[in-house]
Amino acid sequence: MKSELTRVLLPFAITAAVSIALFAIRKIALRQMGKYVKKTEGQLDDLVLKALSVPSIYWCLAIGIYIGVTFSELPDKHVHYIGKAINVLILLSVTFAAANLAGIMINSFMHKISLNVPATGIAFGVIKGTIIVIGILVILNTIGISVTPLITALGVGGLAVALALKDTLANLFSGIQILMEKSIRIGDFIRLESGQEGYVEDITWRTARIRMLPNNMAIIPNSILSQSVITNYNLPEKRMSLPIPISVSYSSDPEKVERVLIEETRKAIGVIPGLLGVPEPLVRFMPGFGDSSLDFTLICQIEQYSDQYIAQHELRKRILRRFQEENIEIPFPHRVVIMDRERVANEKA
Repeated sequence: MKSELTRVLLPFAITAAVSIALFAIRKIALRQMGKYVKKTEGQLDDLVLKALSVPSIYWCLAIGIYIGVTFSELPDKHVHYIGKAINVLILLSVTFAAANLAGIMINSFMHKISLNVPATGIAFGVIKGTIIVIGILVILNTIGISVTPLITALGVGGLAVALALKDTLANLFSGIQILMEKSIRIGDFIRLESGQEGYVEDITWRTARIRMLPNNMAIIPNSILSQSVITNYNLPEKRMSLPIPISVSYSSDPEKVERVLIEETRKAIGVIPGLLGVPEPLVRFMPGFGDSSLDFTLICQIEQYSDQYIAQHELRKRILRRFQEENIEIPFPHRVVIMDRERVANEKA
């Protein structure tokens, strides 16, 4: 009876002992690696270490079970099935670890090439999905299921699925094209020809999310986005020119108006948020001669698109105040009507 009990408990004891030893080694190794990665400048090694911390638990447990089963007196058939189950566990954990690592690396690479795509976006989804599918095929082959008929069936069925999901696939490949072309990046401020404008929050496998200035979200299919005429206010750089139309009376001196506008704009540089002094502000006498006014255009530089609102607001107040001090009139629209009295009198007669 004692021998029978020992024979049953020995594999469990070996499994527990080996697992505990491996967990201790894992803990020490992760601690030492953590100290090392903290000394490095980049964050990629920190993310890699974090991605491997959870799968390593399953690896330690699987190795412990495998060694314990080796010392057991179970029938070979049972040992065979347990071995396959352990292989599946290891392959599954390796698959998810590889998928997470690939996502981290592709995200880091895209940041280096200024393609700021969040890990929840289309790039991470495509890479992770591909690795998981490959891992599942390897697992099926490991447990004895032939994947050749499955791949053939998937190829035939894939054609039917492609036809059924034509719009979805169009959005998927349009999103990939947009990301690879880098004409639109995460964080860019864009305007579509249909009128929607805002910051690009994310480009997923099906849609792009545009956060508009009122803090609402516009959800636009990738296929429509790729076919639209888009103005990207962050390309080639965020800095942009801001034209401000200014109209004054015909009795005003154009030289004086130009000088006043330049002076007030220079005074506002460094005071108004987002207003830049390089290149220098300038004034152009255009469109020129209006119906009721002399029309000028003040051109200044702002840091980014959203700064135009506060810049125009503050500059217009400063210009109006200075015009009042300099007696420069901003005219109201008016018309001069000349009547031919003799012709009117003949028509009445």
